[in-house]
Amino acid sequence: MTPRRAYRSDVSDARWALIEPVFVAWRAARPGPGAAARVHDLREIVNAILYVNRTGIPWEYLPHDFPPFKTVYDYYAKWEADGTTEQVHDLLRDATRRANARTAEPSAAVVDAQSVKTSGNVAETSQGIDAGKKIKGRKRHLVTDILGLVLAVLVTAASVHDSAGGKQALTEPAKAHPRVTKVWADGGYQTSVIQHGTGLGIDVEVVRRPKEKGFQPLPKRWVIERTFGWLMQHRRLARDYEALPQRSRTMIHWAMANKMSRELTGESTPTWRTETDMPPTPT
Repeated sequence: MTPRRAYRSDVSDARWALIEPVFVAWRAARPGPGAAARVHDLREIVNAILYVNRTGIPWEYLPHDFPPFKTVYDYYAKWEADGTTEQVHDLLRDATRRANARTAEPSAAVVDAQSVKTSGNVAETSQGIDAGKKIKGRKRHLVTDILGLVLAVLVTAASVHDSAGGKQALTEPAKAHPRVTKVWADGGYQTSVIQHGTGLGIDVEVVRRPKEKGFQPLPKRWVIERTFGWLMQHRRLARDYEALPQRSRTMIHWAMANKMSRELTGESTPTWRTETDMPPTPT
């Protein structure tokens, strides 16, 4: 097979080395009929997923030098269903924490929510209206560590109040990350979240906005706002295009895996304004 020309979203050799063992083990655990016919390179499947994640195109618009889009989506759905995507994400998160002189398991976290518009393929039953932000779509409830790395993701209709989603989102890290005993939240989270946190052994502290006008980064909470910014560098997440909420959750995991693997290998995340690869303007 002739090597194709690389896309900017492709994983480098160094980034692939970080996650390759997970996918090699995944394939090795699936022997049996049809194993010899597995002609698709798993690295190319990952590259195709990241291409969709980064560019925001529909699956069927994948360039033809990738594996067939139905095949790529099938792997995407299988890796979501059996936990492989989350395993890769968590592996990279633990490595990123250690690279930043942190223990693998966090002891503090931040919770917040982001409302985004949905595309026309999302069922009405899967979306709602955020009355405060005047957005019809879905809401992403995130819990991150103090580095802004994702610990829990919950995708709901935008009409779900931050407090209701926050309580569900806090339940996950309480089980998966029992060392978390402190969580910071904004003023949109009501007393019920604080009480729910207490029941989980977590001290939830609301960080109030300053009375002064103008932009000011809020102590502790600014890290999760940066996380939302990281997600917006991936066009598939600029709007929620996923028909199923769990597919949307998985897109967030892939975006964070992309970000963390680049950080671990010292590779920058290209912005949409980068012009270094563009030919000079004729004079």
